[in-house]
Amino acid sequence: MALFDKSSNGEAAPEDSNNHVQKEAAQQNVEVGEIKEENKYAYDDSRKLGITGAVFIILNKMIGTGIFSTPSSIFAATGSVGISLMLWVIGGFLTFCGLSVWLEFGLAIPRSGGEKNYLEHVYRHPKYLASCVLASQMILLGFSAGNSLAFGRYILYAAGNELKDSYRARGIGVACVTFAVLLHSVAPKWGIRLFNVLGVFKVAILLFIVGSGFAALAGRRLVPDPRNFDNAFAIESGEGYGGGGAYAYSNALLNIVYSYKGWENANYVLSEIRDPRRTLTIAAPLAVGGVTVLYVLANVAYFAAIPKADLAQSEVIVAGLFFRNVFGDGAGARSLPAFVALSNLGNVLAVSFAHARVNQELGKEGLLPFSRLWASNKPFNSPAAALFLHWLVTIIVLLAPPPGPAYNFIVSLYTYPGAWINSFVAAGLIYLHLQHRPANTTTTSGREPWTPAWRTWLPVIVIFLLMNAFLAIVPFIPPADGDFWARGYPYYVFPVVGVGVLLLGAVYWALWTKFWPAVRGHKIVAERVVDEQGVEVVRYRKVKTHVA
Repeated sequence: MALFDKSSNGEAAPEDSNNHVQKEAAQQNVEVGEIKEENKYAYDDSRKLGITGAVFIILNKMIGTGIFSTPSSIFAATGSVGISLMLWVIGGFLTFCGLSVWLEFGLAIPRSGGEKNYLEHVYRHPKYLASCVLASQMILLGFSAGNSLAFGRYILYAAGNELKDSYRARGIGVACVTFAVLLHSVAPKWGIRLFNVLGVFKVAILLFIVGSGFAALAGRRLVPDPRNFDNAFAIESGEGYGGGGAYAYSNALLNIVYSYKGWENANYVLSEIRDPRRTLTIAAPLAVGGVTVLYVLANVAYFAAIPKADLAQSEVIVAGLFFRNVFGDGAGARSLPAFVALSNLGNVLAVSFAHARVNQELGKEGLLPFSRLWASNKPFNSPAAALFLHWLVTIIVLLAPPPGPAYNFIVSLYTYPGAWINSFVAAGLIYLHLQHRPANTTTTSGREPWTPAWRTWLPVIVIFLLMNAFLAIVPFIPPADGDFWARGYPYYVFPVVGVGVLLLGAVYWALWTKFWPAVRGHKIVAERVVDEQGVEVVRYRKVKTHVA
């Protein structure tokens, strides 16, 4: 196992790291062994992202499966057209709240890794606990399974095959994520170029859906008028929709959060962004604002052409039904779902790119077994090992659930633990704001004052905290209709699994920091330094612990 040595303020160890480790060894009566390995991590400027690249890395993760698939579950949960649309607006507002929180943290701690860095900065005791909990969530649940499955199902739909979930669709999903991981590993520059191109493409698809929706509202469709906007805010119950209560609304919001997820994607790769302050403050609001408008208008388009019962039971293929009802069932209309599948591919490319960087950061800090492997940039100057770890977890989650309502389960499982993480990040930022002191003083806790380049209004942080706490707690409340198996599995499965994964991180922390050092009598210390050329260097040292 490995330990990462940090200075007392939570930042990376100072440049004179050898003296620092020798001093720590003397204090603990330990013997410091030889340097085991030194790894350098440097990307040239041609690999770093500017404003355009940052916009597309956010767009590509936000616009993936969600908007083409989850509107069916949102309406099924609420039974109301008007409330469904309002939930999408609320989702956009909450996304902007979260974006502001992440901008404040990201510009104050401009390093790849996202919330891992933010939790470490706030929750310093017990040491490494917050990092281990987040590592468990990021590695075990940071998968691309939902988007890969949707890719497979849209490809089959475009080919005129079955609409239901099947292992054929999952096999195509395996090919999708495998292609994305191999491309980022072997030809990383082409991986970035491809998800930039697909970012433009998927915006064009959404604009096409929005335009077609306005045409459907004007009567240009091949089905009778569904009249979904008559008495739009009435709450109805029908075949497959309505009557779920608080549990159903929390699930609907979780699915909307999933559809908007990706607004934080640039924070995961901040070390690969040029001039983070200027780039993020322009790119992130531009991407999130544009996506919010497109999402609301796309939902209006779906309601303009799809009857309520069909919409509620369409699962992943919402956009496919929309194209059929507007353009018919010919070859031209069949090609449109293939374009949606390409949008899903862009999302898989963006997610694998970002999550692999988080896995690599965990390896750099010595948080994982075989940390040097996961931190490596060999052999193609890309995080190939970290990408493989992301691929492995995605394949397991993609293939393990039996055919059926797997997509909704995967979406909820992917999104739910993030509500807990977001709650702790928001609570931590509130703490930093309340502890703030003038720049020439220290806080009452002995911390350096919190003086970020971007400051979030306190009520915005509180709103973000309360909403995430709601999403974390309500899924444990049974559905109002008493149907515990309404989604094809017990209602409590995904919150129990999500919380279990977070608790597994705490168990790992106890083994890693307490049990194994006591049994083995040594530890590996990972030191992160930046040399005079600005190149990040991580050194791993073997430290034998025994009483002198």
